[in-house]
Amino acid sequence: MAIENTSERIARYTSQLSAELHDLRAQLYPPEARKQFGRTFTTQDLAKLLNIPKSTLRTLSLDGKGPVPERSKNGSRIYTLQQVRELREYLATQRPDDELTLLPHRRGTEKLQIMAAANFKGGSSKTTTSVHLAHYLALQGYRVLCIDLDPQASMTSTFGLQPEFDVGDDETAYAALRYDTNRRPFAEVIRETYFPGLHLVPANLELMDFEFDTPSALNKGVRDELGLFFARLRNAISTVEDSYDMVVIDTPPSLGYSTLAALYAATGMIVTVHPAMLDVASCNQFLLMISQLSDVLEEFGAKFQHSFFRVLLTRVNPNDGPQKFMSSVMRKLFAGDVMVAEALESTAVAAAGVAKKSLYELENGEVGREPLLRALDSVDRVNAEILGLIHDQWGRAS
Repeated sequence: MAIENTSERIARYTSQLSAELHDLRAQLYPPEARKQFGRTFTTQDLAKLLNIPKSTLRTLSLDGKGPVPERSKNGSRIYTLQQVRELREYLATQRPDDELTLLPHRRGTEKLQIMAAANFKGGSSKTTTSVHLAHYLALQGYRVLCIDLDPQASMTSTFGLQPEFDVGDDETAYAALRYDTNRRPFAEVIRETYFPGLHLVPANLELMDFEFDTPSALNKGVRDELGLFFARLRNAISTVEDSYDMVVIDTPPSLGYSTLAALYAATGMIVTVHPAMLDVASCNQFLLMISQLSDVLEEFGAKFQHSFFRVLLTRVNPNDGPQKFMSSVMRKLFAGDVMVAEALESTAVAAAGVAKKSLYELENGEVGREPLLRALDSVDRVNAEILGLIHDQWGRAS
């Protein structure tokens, strides 16, 4: 009897699992097997989101102005996410004094803000933080670009794409960063998503090639218009920056060349850390490595210059004594660089993750109402604090 070696067994397993995941996705998102934004918004939701009285929204609907909402079984007006964006544009023309609130795109000298979530320990909620931030910003009316730099492609999967089926060769950020003549313009690897106002550069295992190619390029002294490895992502983003207000980068759980490129490109850095002893110790090593590598990069003329650096405590259980102790240690040592808001541990977040959704996508009945409201309040606080930091850089009042 022939003995199957380990690599053959792994290849067989991955082939079988990929096919099964493909079939499951087809069941979840028929008939095109593509994810869609199913949640709708009531007038109460819009009143909170747009800071517009419900009476104004009812009057618009009765007068047939703006997007026409559907009616639920109980007669309530419900809007799609696309209609929410159309309503923002319509109201901005009717209420010039509120235009900046309704259409908060950056203006004048306001610079593109690039946020990178980073940590080389898995389970720190880096991808969860990135996706929720991106969805929150898009809901607020900003033009958002997500860049998935993690070869494991968790962010890409959350957007309903299966990396091995839906993302082909030269369709990731690597295609725009590579060192040879096959490099593509960055705009060509950006995809629209099911989420209006939010675009994505997807990921797959191809991104590992950047880690393999860079040492060779450095040894050969390769020079082109994108520059050395640390500057390539920033320079690629600059070719599309007029189309976006904010960029959210999900980095790999490692400190390789792509992570360094992301941190160099970023204007703001969010380090996600679970307040447990091993996680905090790992985070300390991560920060130590960044400090040491930044000294090395300075030899190439590169400096990490972020408008803000913040530590975000994630998966926090406020009733857990050891966690409370580690949180207090972090706040004592890092002071104002630890975010005030914390991302609480929640069954709602876990359920959303299983469904490959953010909390902002969950529809009625998918999780319990109370756990969902508590979890939403937590992520809203986190994201509002980050948005406040961005507004500070733009000189806007939050």
